[in-house]
Amino acid sequence: MSIRTLDDLLAEGVSGRRVLVRADLNVPLDKQSGSIADDGRIRGVLPTLGALTEAGAKVVVCSHLGRPKGSPDPQFSLAPVAGRLGELLGTAVHFATDTVGESARATVAALADGEVALLENLRFTKGETSKDDAERGAFADQLAALGDVYVDDAFGAVHRKHASVHDVPARLPHVAGRLVLREVEVLSKLTGDPDRPYVVVLGGSKVSDKLAVIEALLPTVDRLLIGGGMCFTFLKAQGHEVGSSLLEKEMVETCRSLLARADGKIMLPVDVVAADAFAPDAAHDVVPADGIPSHRVGLDIGPKTVAGFTAALKQSAFGESTNAKTIFWNGPMGVFEMPAFANGTRGVAEAIAASGAFSVVGGGDSAAAVRALGLDEKAFGHISTGGGASLEYLEGKTLPGIAALEN
Repeated sequence: MSIRTLDDLLAEGVSGRRVLVRADLNVPLDKQSGSIADDGRIRGVLPTLGALTEAGAKVVVCSHLGRPKGSPDPQFSLAPVAGRLGELLGTAVHFATDTVGESARATVAALADGEVALLENLRFTKGETSKDDAERGAFADQLAALGDVYVDDAFGAVHRKHASVHDVPARLPHVAGRLVLREVEVLSKLTGDPDRPYVVVLGGSKVSDKLAVIEALLPTVDRLLIGGGMCFTFLKAQGHEVGSSLLEKEMVETCRSLLARADGKIMLPVDVVAADAFAPDAAHDVVPADGIPSHRVGLDIGPKTVAGFTAALKQSAFGESTNAKTIFWNGPMGVFEMPAFANGTRGVAEAIAASGAFSVVGGGDSAAAVRALGLDEKAFGHISTGGGASLEYLEGKTLPGIAALEN
């Protein structure tokens, strides 16, 4: 990979230059208060922003938040993010109330060296996500006019062919920020020649969301552990009843084929926590994975499964003298947001953290679970900021944002 980096840019000098930084500030917001529920993605871009401000750049940050429909929507405003970003940077962040309009132009024009501005949500403008090249390009022209050089530090968005990710780099000198560079370096280890044993832990809701990465990883991994809502489609493929648990009926035959081709690499739950309803206070108990009552819904993996998955990360599962040396984890093992159904995710996460392996947490809900459950982030080798981007990288897909930086 041949990409110019932030250090290359800093060596040239950025004092007084407008540096347009595409960040991923798509943080979860509390539905009732509107406050930031997890600021991990904001923290992720701090090394790049800090280096630029210290070097005297006029830093113009842009990002999306949520899925607005191409027009302003107050519930998706980046205003709360501007406040939190300022707190973490230790300096005021000037907030533009539009993206490329009068407020944005005036806010950027008023920046002094070493100051930071944040533009309003990119997706408030249709051109950001448009599939029409001309419409997307027109928006990219306006956005590029706010900077002299472009830095992409939004790994969570590099798999999108959006104006701020794919088209702006063609209009400005461009480099990869520290977060993007680190993500690519880490994931390259997983797609190259990872230290073995190599174990992948997959969870989350749907098999269909993870099918491509399962297909890509199955020939190369030593063990694939499957939990979360997606496990029930696999259990159904084994002929087990799954009650009212999440089930993708159209994926049952696909799962049956995967199991047949896996040569014993795939491990599924042997017990689950089954509840009367999808609710935090629902009555629940542990049942065998092949004995889920018809009226119950599986919401977590059970303790025997946690123990089995933990063993699969250790020497006894491989007949070798070492624990797993490389681990990739993407997707929670259950509905971790509800305390009664968080033990599976916690147990597997703790086993990964204690394994001594080079461990990569594949962003999204997995990263949120690490923080929500109060686990030590430093116990993991790397916590990705891009769930979808991480998976597509491991699938071997060309990521538009990375390809744009290589050009």
